[in-house]
Amino acid sequence: MKRTGTYITIAVVVLLAGAAGWLYFANYLDGTKPTITLSRNIIAIGKQQDIGITFSDDGGGLSSVKVEIIQDNQSRVLAQESIPSRGTRQKVVKLTANSEILKLKNGPAVVRITADDFSLFNNETILDVPVAIDTIPPQISILNPVNYINQGGTGFIAYRISKPVASTGVYVDDQFAPGFTVPMNNGAMSVTYFAIPLDASNQKTRISVFAGDEAGNVSKVSLPCTIKPKRFRSDSVNLSNSFLQKIVVEFQSSISGLQGKTPEEVFTYINTTLREQNTKTIQDICRKSVNKKLWDGTFVRMSNAAPMALFGDQRTYMIDGKSLGNSVHLGIDLASTVHAPIEAANNGIIVFAGTLGIYGNTVIIDHGMGLLSLYGHLSAIETAVGKTVRKTEKIGLTGLTGLAGGDHLHFSILVNGQFVNPTEWWDPHWIEDNVMKKMTM
Repeated sequence: MKRTGTYITIAVVVLLAGAAGWLYFANYLDGTKPTITLSRNIIAIGKQQDIGITFSDDGGGLSSVKVEIIQDNQSRVLAQESIPSRGTRQKVVKLTANSEILKLKNGPAVVRITADDFSLFNNETILDVPVAIDTIPPQISILNPVNYINQGGTGFIAYRISKPVASTGVYVDDQFAPGFTVPMNNGAMSVTYFAIPLDASNQKTRISVFAGDEAGNVSKVSLPCTIKPKRFRSDSVNLSNSFLQKIVVEFQSSISGLQGKTPEEVFTYINTTLREQNTKTIQDICRKSVNKKLWDGTFVRMSNAAPMALFGDQRTYMIDGKSLGNSVHLGIDLASTVHAPIEAANNGIIVFAGTLGIYGNTVIIDHGMGLLSLYGHLSAIETAVGKTVRKTEKIGLTGLTGLAGGDHLHFSILVNGQFVNPTEWWDPHWIEDNVMKKMTM
């Protein structure tokens, strides 16, 4: 019995050794080439370009890797490494190509990436990536030398760029509004809608036009403009018990975390946390605006309706003589008869139709190039996401859903996710002077 057990042990050892040997020779005889993966596409290299590369080999492992830039048949080695032993199946290389240090000139070049493995066949993969060496920043020519913009209003600018770019737009301090390309008879131009904060001023607000190309070259020029001050109202709003009970019932049924909270706690949550969440949702929706102008002419205002609250109204909410928080009204409230029809303010595409927190039943229409309109507190929604609507087409009925004290429409205009004063878009003269004339220059 002992001798039989010994034989079995020897047999197992031999089999394991054979398997290990077979695995070794299989890897040694591997005919599969290594793989090379770039972290992102490289189209151009400017003054400085970061490059990330992953080398992989599932056989015997990598034996060497190399990265070089070839221009005019001259090689500049960026990285090179020999791997002394088998088994390295993946290697990540991150490097920076500096055109000045490498003495590269503007023009075509090739990034050549090479990987070898440890197999008997010395499998080798060579990846050649054609690139343009480009160290010249784009030039920005602003077509509108005079621009008057209202506090809380919409800015619009048209400009030309000397070369194709990866990104362009307008910065209002740190807030970026993307630009869009518009084909014209004498060549394409770029246009950007941008929002001006309620507290903007000529002294402190910095507005500039930005352009960055594929090579990483960037340009930024100051936008000549005059910011005109506007006067916004401020008042106190006394919250009635009936109003508080109404929102408690509505919001406790939809937000489980509000169960058991007092009316004051429910209102505070709605006016702070939920308001901020709704704003982020709206901004996400606005980022998907289509890359063309859909609207045509003056935006229509709800007919036979009286304004109840204006854009920019600063409110302090009071209960029993005590402040319960503040807010800034970012639209215009329009009241008519109960369940009055709501029409699309202009041509566009429905991008949201549903419940949206403080706005209740809400419809959002994309008018293209970052310009959108919002209709809140509806009692009924009579449209659907994805539908193309025409100006004055019925989309719902007024109501008091959400944070509303009575039946009305909350109407907002948004520019790249930022609320702006809707009254400008109701004014045909403002549209002609501040948008249409600039598009035809």
